[in-house]
Amino acid sequence: MNDHASLTVFERACRGLPRAHTPIWVMRQAGRYLPEYRALREEVDFLTATKTPEIAARITLQPMERFPLDAAILFSDIMTPLEAMGVPVEFAPGPVIQEPVRSAVQVARIRELVPEEGMPFVLDTIRIVRSELSADRAVIGFTGAPFTLFCYLVEGGGSKEFMWARRFLREEPEAAGALLDVLGRSMARYMVAQAEAGANAVMLFDSWVGLLGPAEYRRFVLPVLKRTVAEIRASTDRPIIYFANGGATLLEAVKELEVDVYGIDWTLPLSRAGATLGSSAVLQGNLDPAALFASEEDLRASIDAVLEEAKGLAGHVFNLGHGINRHTDPDRVALLVDHVHERTAGSFA
Repeated sequence: MNDHASLTVFERACRGLPRAHTPIWVMRQAGRYLPEYRALREEVDFLTATKTPEIAARITLQPMERFPLDAAILFSDIMTPLEAMGVPVEFAPGPVIQEPVRSAVQVARIRELVPEEGMPFVLDTIRIVRSELSADRAVIGFTGAPFTLFCYLVEGGGSKEFMWARRFLREEPEAAGALLDVLGRSMARYMVAQAEAGANAVMLFDSWVGLLGPAEYRRFVLPVLKRTVAEIRASTDRPIIYFANGGATLLEAVKELEVDVYGIDWTLPLSRAGATLGSSAVLQGNLDPAALFASEEDLRASIDAVLEEAKGLAGHVFNLGHGINRHTDPDRVALLVDHVHERTAGSFA
């Protein structure tokens, strides 16, 4: 196990340990709202940026150089592992899979992911970021959770309802289960590889699981997630974060996952999430991204409201309740980070 004295403030919060302040990072913090990112992207396309370690590391570090954030999030894409599993993915501009996976025969063709062979560029990116970032700031690795990747594979791209994916669960439950299983095993390996490359924590993004009701979540998703988390836990002691977007109705089931941190979107107050998840739960979130467009006074009030909701939790990592909007003024992010640090300094010693 890590020596607690050497842990970053982010890791300490993830473990519910005393910390100097509430740590903060922002989902999609390395991205289009930053002028330096837009300038770099004028020179290189998205896929090249994700697959070139030096460029991906530069993008990952851009927000860390501009703001005193407590953690960097790897610049990559949740679809990145699929190509290494034998599924070509195009971006036009969103992800497109020309041959959606909708049969047992197609499921059988999906290859198990071997991260070191299929995605060495991601692991090299983490190594570069970890070597350049100061030791008191964390690096977060991530992947899409099995069901979210399942949605894209079966649907063939983005969707508001992912009806093909939800239909496949019912029409072909055995094939759907096999696909979820291979995704779960593969993402567990991917998370362990990222931890071994230097990530201080790993995060599972379940972007579309909120489309399921509690019964379907328990039947199709929870068993796979439990195995995935157990496989990660068996190989690394790094904190595991699980974010079930739109998952307010799923928390009774989600609390059965043995993760370290539960990400909460902005539609559910942290106090209510904590009441469901239990007194030992560490939560991440959950400022509405739209709050960053408010006046400075209203933004500060919204930040304070989230901090108030987090009082009494075993631990809290401040974040937005979803990804930052591309039109956000970076100065508002600076205000956000500074305000969280100032308001919480010395509160958890």
